Amino acid sequence: MPLENIQYDAIMREYGRRQLLSRHRLEEHRAHAQERIPRLKEIQDAIASASAQQIHSLLGGEKAGSTAVYREKVEALARERTQLLTENGFPPDYLEAAYECPACRDTGYVNGQKCTCFHKLAADQFRQQYSLDQILERENFALFSFSCYSDKIKDDNTGKTPLEHAQFAVEKAREFIGHFGEAGQNLFIYGDTGVGKTFLSHCIAHEILKKAYSVLYFPAYDLFGLLAKETFGKKDGGDALGHILNCDLLIIDDLGTELTNTFVSSQLFQIINERILHDRSTVISSNLALETFPELYSTRTFSRIIQNYKFINLIGEDIRIR
Repeated sequence: MPLENIQYDAIMREYGRRQLLSRHRLEEHRAHAQERIPRLKEIQDAIASASAQQIHSLLGGEKAGSTAVYREKVEALARERTQLLTENGFPPDYLEAAYECPACRDTGYVNGQKCTCFHKLAADQFRQQYSLDQILERENFALFSFSCYSDKIKDDNTGKTPLEHAQFAVEKAREFIGHFGEAGQNLFIYGDTGVGKTFLSHCIAHEILKKAYSVLYFPAYDLFGLLAKETFGKKDGGDALGHILNCDLLIIDDLGTELTNTFVSSQLFQIINERILHDRSTVISSNLALETFPELYSTRTFSRIIQNYKFINLIGEDIRIR
């Protein structure tokens, strides 16, 4: 879903909370350090005075040499402050603001563009809309059961049982989690309806979220419905595509259940291609037969998947019916 005003406001309130916390922390550090080193208060006042004089000089059109004097004075005072801090057992950056996100300084934006931390907070909002947190409480590796898979029958193509396929799938999923953040980490999970593809995707999401990465989960029909609304709708749907392209992990569940057309095909290629180019991981699950994929979504899309995704095949009876 696109960010609504109430969700955007919630994100900006979070940035306000972070900035307030940063200011309070800095004030506490300053009071503590100045109590032990009174000279620091004099340096702070002197830096403020020299900085104001430098600005006044610039506005008054004075020569560059005049402003350089004030700049050198500020730099000398800053060096003295750092020396005093280290000599008294403080870290050299003790009197500098500490931000949760140094890139945007807890504003959410860098050079007018949404910061990566903004996309993470947006992903949290989306996750709440899909109640993913509640789903992951009951669908995770702690509750994954191999007893759901038969060890009696064998697949004609691979000669392996559903249990062996499931064991291989979990092994590859755990490898994906263990190496998450490295380039080229993408999974394509396929198989018949009810063999545990969505459950395994949720297990992966649960572990990646525990690592403090941003995760976006979409059933395929919701994903492309959202993008169609944003593209063709009369109202601005928000920056949904931006969040989809920039989250740390994107999960597209049940690809093939949506109404496939040229728009869907082009959007899928853009998402897959852009995320590959920027080394962002994607997990796709589908009950489509692999040979039908190029017909539905184009050969070039399937080619990108073959080159950049690891394939996991789950087989067996419908677990939900069992």
